[in-house]
Amino acid sequence: MSGSRIAVAVPVLAEEESLPRLMQLLGRQTWRDFEVFVCVNQPEGWWDDGVPQHAEACRENSRMLQYLNASDGAAADAGAVVHAIDRSSRGQAWEGKRKGVGWARKVLFEAALERCGEEVLIVSLDADTAVSDSYLASLHALFAQVGASLQAVAVPYRHPLTGDEECDRALLRYEVYMRHYLINLLRIGNPYAFSALGSAMAFTGKAYRRVGGITPLEGGEDFYLMQKFVKTGRIALRVPLEGGEASECVLPQGRPSWRVPFGTGPAVARGVEAMAETYPFYSEESFEEVGRTYALFPALYDGDAETPMSEFLRGQLRRDDLWGPLRRNFKRRAIFVHACTELVDGLRILQYLRSRGQGSADVYGVDFATDPIETLDALRQRLFATEMQLRRQHG
Repeated sequence: MSGSRIAVAVPVLAEEESLPRLMQLLGRQTWRDFEVFVCVNQPEGWWDDGVPQHAEACRENSRMLQYLNASDGAAADAGAVVHAIDRSSRGQAWEGKRKGVGWARKVLFEAALERCGEEVLIVSLDADTAVSDSYLASLHALFAQVGASLQAVAVPYRHPLTGDEECDRALLRYEVYMRHYLINLLRIGNPYAFSALGSAMAFTGKAYRRVGGITPLEGGEDFYLMQKFVKTGRIALRVPLEGGEASECVLPQGRPSWRVPFGTGPAVARGVEAMAETYPFYSEESFEEVGRTYALFPALYDGDAETPMSEFLRGQLRRDDLWGPLRRNFKRRAIFVHACTELVDGLRILQYLRSRGQGSADVYGVDFATDPIETLDALRQRLFATEMQLRRQHG
């Protein structure tokens, strides 16, 4: 990365408590060449639909805009230029299908590119996320050291406990599910081994343009963007601190929320009992089947063979000839293997695992509904340590 400018992109919806805290954390950053882009957003219909929670969000967003635009407000707290993008005032809020955090991120990323150019490093955060004082400096050092081959980074994360037992049980259950999933993908060396959190990713403006930008969904947009980066280049899984072993780690709040259809907020809102079906612990054998399928890609260039995923893929793709079209279009083995990897991508892997069913409900020997929080958190910490070791091995 030849440039040194950083753009911090933050979507905001009723974040009156969180946003000033984030700005103060940005004000303590050791890297000072950055600007902040904040999109305060909500649906236009919230102004007049009579829903008390929506009315309060409208008022809170109005106060957030005042804070962002005040001379002693966000820019003073952050010690940097702050650009407020209004998608919440009457006549400025989202209309129709253009709504939600996906559209807010799209608006933010494009504003950062227009202002700072393709050499900018875009750092995606949420208002309720805490970062260390060295976070921006460490990100810049990583991209500067690796160079143009690095498209993006999926930053390690950890949700702080809230002190609310019901919330913390659900939060730990969801985070253990996330770590179980990533650890097993890392274990089989899969290129789609990443955790996609909108508050824990960074990428270059050039890479963002190369992949065609973000698909503005109401949820999951971070996953699809990171998947695009995997398909077109290299992503990193950690942000080394000085010395190399430890990594930066973002701390997003884990709180109940229905603002997006899936992710941490809805998982915590549903509670522990509702997670077994939605967020199961897939069996290690299912992951091994994915690994064996990937291992066969080079041989498939020479001719057809059954893989553990073949039957599933025939149903998904609605064709019997899975690999012939790729052989005809890609005349070199390495390019063919890459095409196979693009075909059997992160989404197809998840769909395959779901089709295979969940593994043992007590795979970790704990009961998230009844065991002490300390026991559940100790499991989370062990999995975090394992994940970080695997992240180091995979870059």
